[in-house]
Amino acid sequence: MCNQVICCVALCLLGAGTADGEITQTPKYLIREEGQGVTLECEQDFNHDSMYWYRQDPGQGLRLIYHSQVVPDVQKGDIPEGYSASRDKKPLFPLTVTSAKKNQTALYLCASSRDTVNLFSCMALYFPG
Repeated sequence: MCNQVICCVALCLLGAGTADGEITQTPKYLIREEGQGVTLECEQDFNHDSMYWYRQDPGQGLRLIYHSQVVPDVQKGDIPEGYSASRDKKPLFPLTVTSAKKNQTALYLCASSRDTVNLFSCMALYFPG
């Protein structure tokens, strides 16, 4: 079991490649009244094909909102209700909260990858006991 976990983590890290770029997410912090819309911007300069938007509620894991494997295709994730996303240019993937609700208070994360493999998928497989 341990060898498989170590292998999986190593493959994920190797698949990520080197960090010769960055992902910029704006704004960094935001407070809005209920009912207002807001757009979260995400820009990457890795030249990655795949981009993702995740939401993390307090005490919970990441949940996929939207993802895009190639411009201009955008696919719904696990929790797309109340959000919209578009991908008109390869480096950009804005996410819009259409009408803010209290239960949408969360940490929002944008990610990119050069393949269609979700690089986060192997990271939480091992919990030392």
